[in-house]
Amino acid sequence: MTRIVCRQLAPTLADLPGNHRQILRVIAEETSSGADILILPELITSGYVFKSADEVDACAITPADPLAAEWAAAIEGESIVVLGYAERGDDGRFYNGAMLLNANGVLATYRKAHLWDEEKLFFTAGSEPPPVVATRFGWIAVMVCYDFEFPEFPRRVALEGADLIAVPTNWPLVYRPDGERPPEWHLAQAAARVNRVVIACCDRTGTERGQEWTEGTAIFDQFGWPASAAGDGHRAAYEVDLTATRDKSFNPNNDLFGDRRPELYL
Repeated sequence: MTRIVCRQLAPTLADLPGNHRQILRVIAEETSSGADILILPELITSGYVFKSADEVDACAITPADPLAAEWAAAIEGESIVVLGYAERGDDGRFYNGAMLLNANGVLATYRKAHLWDEEKLFFTAGSEPPPVVATRFGWIAVMVCYDFEFPEFPRRVALEGADLIAVPTNWPLVYRPDGERPPEWHLAQAAARVNRVVIACCDRTGTERGQEWTEGTAIFDQFGWPASAAGDGHRAAYEVDLTATRDKSFNPNNDLFGDRRPELYL
């Protein structure tokens, strides 16, 4: 069994040293307490509601930054950590990035391909698909927030063998009718069910320049059901055999991927 944990945190806008300390503390806490895979929010190094490129510049780092090495060093055992950060590219541009680490260092990076609203003022969209990374726990795909609203992305990584999709997010609070769950939950449930994968969405908390957040952190099992939600505790945790996601059959006559008719879908 693999224990997946999402920690719903509040970064401090443009405070890279302070956010770094929080990341170190949470990585040490969770990986020493049994988290096999720990997921932290989007842009946890920097905050989100930027007003100038200078604010991004003050927090942007490369994957080779010594801070990333410190995060890796804080990981206990063979645990995996996925987190969002503001990336400084070699081309001088900024990217809304994510990285996947273990105790040996950075295993994979990703640049958000679908930018939301004012992200387009400060970040460049990534040009590569989400990575699907082999780990001792299973195959993990990484994408960021709005990426997930394009069903082609979850389907792509599922076809490439992903057992778990890790999604660092910052979900702005939006209107929903009384009693309804966040709209992003419906998307996650559908994607988990139609791809037979586990999906872990790690949202943030706090209020930033007046922006409130959904605080909707949740983990969905491969049948599309919510397995754990952070709630007031700001932490979701779920134990699962990720290899079970590789069975795509509904019954002896139907297989989720075997029944596909891609020649009819364009």
